[in-house]
Amino acid sequence: MSNTRVYKMAFGGVYPHYIQKAEKKGRTRAEVDEIIRWLTGYTQQALQKIIDNKTDFETFFAKAQLNPNASKITGTICGYRVEDIEDPLMQKIRYLDKLIDELAKGKVMEKILRK
Repeated sequence: MSNTRVYKMAFGGVYPHYIQKAEKKGRTRAEVDEIIRWLTGYTQQALQKIIDNKTDFETFFAKAQLNPNASKITGTICGYRVEDIEDPLMQKIRYLDKLIDELAKGKVMEKILRK
């Protein structure tokens, strides 16, 4: 799948998959939302509006205020080290994927949120 195609995907179309991945492992939608809000700076209300409006990933991250601690997110997701991804937008998308993956693997929120 080309990066352009990923960037144009609606965030709201992928969001249920984040929830499903977390809930399968006994985590909650509230925890998923907390992670997304931490990474992007969105309020819960703004996040819901993005989902409702079918905002694409490119716009979702363009309007986000990325957490200053996002650079502390390291490790492998989908076979790539997130800290080595050169495309800034793809790196942000993979940051989110990595955080959701950590949640599903049972990490405590304080570690996921790099506190």
